[in-house]
Amino acid sequence: MTTAGTPGHGPLSGVRVVELAGIGPGPFAAMLLADLGADVVRVDRPGGPGLGIDPAHDVTNRNKRSVVVDLKAPDGAARVLDLAERADILIEGYRPGVAERLGVGPAACHARNPRLVYGRMTGWGQDGPLADRAGHDVTYIALTGTLGMIGRPDEPPAVPANLLGDYAGGSLYLVVGVLAALHHARATGTGQVVDAAIVDGTAHLSAMIHGMLSAGGWQDRRGANLLDGGCPYYGTYETADGAHMAVGALETRFYAEFLHLLGLDHLAEARDDWSRWGELREQVAARFKSRTRDEWTALFEGSDACVAPVLSLREAPHHPHLAARGTFTDHGGITQPAPAPRFSATPTTVRTGPALPGADTGTVARDWGIPDSVNDDLVPDGD
Repeated sequence: MTTAGTPGHGPLSGVRVVELAGIGPGPFAAMLLADLGADVVRVDRPGGPGLGIDPAHDVTNRNKRSVVVDLKAPDGAARVLDLAERADILIEGYRPGVAERLGVGPAACHARNPRLVYGRMTGWGQDGPLADRAGHDVTYIALTGTLGMIGRPDEPPAVPANLLGDYAGGSLYLVVGVLAALHHARATGTGQVVDAAIVDGTAHLSAMIHGMLSAGGWQDRRGANLLDGGCPYYGTYETADGAHMAVGALETRFYAEFLHLLGLDHLAEARDDWSRWGELREQVAARFKSRTRDEWTALFEGSDACVAPVLSLREAPHHPHLAARGTFTDHGGITQPAPAPRFSATPTTVRTGPALPGADTGTVARDWGIPDSVNDDLVPDGD
């Protein structure tokens, strides 16, 4: 259902998306679709989300447009259904059953638009004993076994912000799901519901680890394995200035170069001898504590030892490699990650800053062909 006049550049130019405003993984998924060129219209609620920052700084709302609809008003559902009728994809992140009670569930939307891909973003999924319970990233990943993998063995599991659950296990799987369903809809003319649960996506991310566990190559405890900090040549070390270096010298030749630059060639045989890993860790740690992070960065520059400085969020955009690639960009005074991945024929860009609630009612109504009677009821944008 592509039309001329929808904003955006990129491989999804012309694809229309309705996002029912929420927090966390839903908005991020919609941002990714918008970054890829889709015309994303965010349906904000009066008063904004329960957890939110200043809308002018909410980068997850970049490249989108916004209208405000009170779904609890008598005609609120009708306004959303007018948008759904003209959309390719709809994304919502309510608890199971809420969209149906509001009159904008899959059945109501598909009655107006059988080709619509209806994406549902939740933590627990649409069914199961916990489906109706509240939760957040940390509780979802706790049950999947992935949180229990992260951190030192003598400390509580380390919380990886909300990157692992909300965004990796949630948003990215929702985007994969709705794009796959969009492909199916365009081939068959039939839309469908995509049930993207953070518990499902996060569990799926651990597929390789489960294979290693089955093969006896992974111990079911923290800090005891090749990739979880248990291995002395895959992890992080403190430097003389209290900063850190990251080490990933897994392969034999990378490990040899790593030891050589540290001046620890005599520990070459400790790589495959688990009984010497304690000794190896102590000596590597002592060496890293002898110089600053910048000194070690300079020493490992140009090598294949797989060593890098651990940078902060504010430092990362200034790293020479990331700066050369334009991994970060500045738009409207906000430094932020640039759209990813990259496309040779349909490049993407940050086209607009965060959409302010209700700011685009008039242009959306015009571009999407919303009837004037419906447009008049929407919160005006000053057009």
